[in-house]
Amino acid sequence: MTGAPRLDESVPALLHEALALYWDNPRATERLRHYLDRFAEPLRIAVVGPWRSGKSTLINAILGEEVAPVEPADGGPLHTWYEDGPEPGATAYSAEGSAWELPVVRSTGALRVELGGWRSTQVSEVVVRWPTRVLRHTTLMEMPPVPPGDEDGNSSTAMKVVRDADAVLYLTRDGRGTDLRFLRALRDGVVGRSAPVNTLLVLARADELGGGRVDALVTAKQLARRQSQDPGVRPLCMGTVPVAGLVALAGRVLSETEFVALAQLAELPRDELAAALLSADRFVETRFATGRATGGSHAAAEYTPVPDAIVRRALLDRFGVFGLRLATTLIRTGANTRAGLAAELVRRSGLTELRESIARYFTDRREVLKARSALAALERVLRTDPRPGTAELHARIEQVLAAAHDFRELRLLATLRDPRTKLDGDLAAEAHRLVGGNGTSLAVRLELEQDADGGQLWERGVDALYRWQAQAEDPLLRPDQRQLARVVLRSVEGMLADLRAGRSLH
Repeated sequence: MTGAPRLDESVPALLHEALALYWDNPRATERLRHYLDRFAEPLRIAVVGPWRSGKSTLINAILGEEVAPVEPADGGPLHTWYEDGPEPGATAYSAEGSAWELPVVRSTGALRVELGGWRSTQVSEVVVRWPTRVLRHTTLMEMPPVPPGDEDGNSSTAMKVVRDADAVLYLTRDGRGTDLRFLRALRDGVVGRSAPVNTLLVLARADELGGGRVDALVTAKQLARRQSQDPGVRPLCMGTVPVAGLVALAGRVLSETEFVALAQLAELPRDELAAALLSADRFVETRFATGRATGGSHAAAEYTPVPDAIVRRALLDRFGVFGLRLATTLIRTGANTRAGLAAELVRRSGLTELRESIARYFTDRREVLKARSALAALERVLRTDPRPGTAELHARIEQVLAAAHDFRELRLLATLRDPRTKLDGDLAAEAHRLVGGNGTSLAVRLELEQDADGGQLWERGVDALYRWQAQAEDPLLRPDQRQLARVVLRSVEGMLADLRAGRSLH
């Protein structure tokens, strides 16, 4: 949105002023130039979480191909970047800065990076290049696991997130306790506390929240909704999204062979299959009855593995017990083609909602989030090396944080999740849309088709202007509600200013 200051102008200007101030500090100037260059680079999204939270599985599901994880010889933690490239490849970097190419083996939809005998202590990070549309505008960063007992921000993981990422996907089982302490630690300094949060909370392995029942994801969505409104969680993230990562990945890479095997399972008697799916071992070891002998009531049943044990082990690895229960149920209820089943698995896994949230809060606002990262970096430089002139730059940072309307919009989106806001239902939905909660283009904000012309946009914008002017001046509303309305009004004024100036409509 328009408004003074424009972040894509004011923040680079601040960085240039800082470069002049720190001309004699090579380390500081290198850092500041790095953040200037970041404005032209893809958005950096860190995928963070404790051990076995499903980071690699989620990254693969987002990419739609099996690329992660990259594992060193000792199985230790590794910082891995996934970025776009003309062809598959990988480069390892040591702590001293030396680099070497790693051999990669590509199969259909999968990439295996060979680290050889290198250990995690010998490798600082690995950059994996994979040609895919998802990575054209974003770089995914798989961070080392958050060490147990070190969730208060003292770990190197927290420092890398604050230093390198523009946005964060934090994977958690329940979004409580230690996870929240880690999220609080990411809000370091004036920028971290004053700028809108840049984190989405992901209830990973959401199928486990409902005990593996077929309706487990419904339970997970209810929990996510409650957490999004929790006063202890709401200030720390833009929202909470439940995702069954294994199911999402299975849907993204489902093969015809896997579908045929699932269809065979779906044809078995329901009670028999349900009994076998009580546990992983039982599913692999069960011999399913495929027919009855015709020699009388006491004739022995004929048993054959359907499909055989090797195939079932592969299905178990791909889907998990919950995924097998869900997939066979979906086939019985109408998803009887590979494409149909794949689409239903992805939809029900929560991946679609997560991707929409990433686009809405991160990708569509990438310049805003890059500006946030640059301001945080500048604040760290000023704090590390105070000198004459740093106080003035500190004050300028605070002015930008207070005045930038893009930041106000993001803060308002978090506020609208609070049930205590108590705006009329239609007005709350309109406020969410006008400040970019459904997308940041003018057409989406004004609830018009993408091919709407300037006249239609102007007419809808003026109508919204009058409505929100009345809200901003309504003496019957509480002061906080009138302030909310003023932020929405400023967004509408910015849209009309864009239209008047002939800026891009879509």
